[in-house]
Amino acid sequence: MKYITSSLLLLLAFSSFAQSTKTINQYGNPIFEGWYADPDATVFNNKYWVYPTYSSKYKEQVFLDAFSSDDLVKWKKHPHVLDTSAVKWANKAMWAPAIVEKDKKYYLFFGANDIQNDNEVGGIGVAVADKPEGPFKDHLGKPLVDKFHNGAQPIDQFVFKDKDGQYYLIYGGWKHCNIAKLNKDFTGFLPFDDGTIFKEITPDKYVEGPYMFIKNGKYYFMWSEGGWTGPDYSVAYAVGDSPFGPFKRVGKILEQNDTIARGAGHHSVIINKKKDKYYIVYHRRPIGDTDGNHRVTCIDEMNFDTNGNILPVKITNEGVKAEKLK
Repeated sequence: MKYITSSLLLLLAFSSFAQSTKTINQYGNPIFEGWYADPDATVFNNKYWVYPTYSSKYKEQVFLDAFSSDDLVKWKKHPHVLDTSAVKWANKAMWAPAIVEKDKKYYLFFGANDIQNDNEVGGIGVAVADKPEGPFKDHLGKPLVDKFHNGAQPIDQFVFKDKDGQYYLIYGGWKHCNIAKLNKDFTGFLPFDDGTIFKEITPDKYVEGPYMFIKNGKYYFMWSEGGWTGPDYSVAYAVGDSPFGPFKRVGKILEQNDTIARGAGHHSVIINKKKDKYYIVYHRRPIGDTDGNHRVTCIDEMNFDTNGNILPVKITNEGVKAEKLK
């Protein structure tokens, strides 16, 4: 009997250790399992959300998953919040989602089909849902942007809400970036005062993956540069007085670390306004992995100096500690 009791206690102790180990292992980078890239991170209803690209061959990129968390540590997967069965014009390369909430609706912007010229079908689309986890349905039945304007491939879209409540679409690959003024229901665009729809705001060395936020009245414009499959992939930024710039490149703030990961880039930012904390959510490649699609989603803290400059981000395996919004 004494032997059985001792064995039982040992088993219980081991189970407790295994459980605590499991919990500890939920901390760190990458933040969830699977090959995912180009994450758009945001906050809805006191919950963190991440919408990434499913990183695979173009013909296999026919859906988008989402992930939610209460604390930046434990993430719940929401599979196939959108797939090509709901978007009749899209058939591959569903990329780089960007989401925004407006009037109690959730609008998910995405790229599809990787068009190479104006004669191909595809570009930037919009899907809509009543909940952040979807299911999303095609908002237009056609792409929102289906042509090359100012040389920008219609991919890598970001939706920016200005201080006056106006929403803008900021997008572009192939080393060109445009900004366009969205109409109220996100079905099209409003012309600028000069009659144009798409204004180019491309800074020096820009390649793709634009992102913008406001801090202390200044517009921080961020982007990815370098080759997306190469070690030079990284994030740089500029600062301006309006969403139209002009934007003069300041420098890189996120890049690879030979001892941790390669090709760190294509990011977004989570801002905890109550605690004035900033987190950069990005993808990177495991050391030694040569498959171009093997990218994982990670998170690290982003800090500023006293002059408002973004300090170089230290990429880590540890990630960030649990941080609830409430």
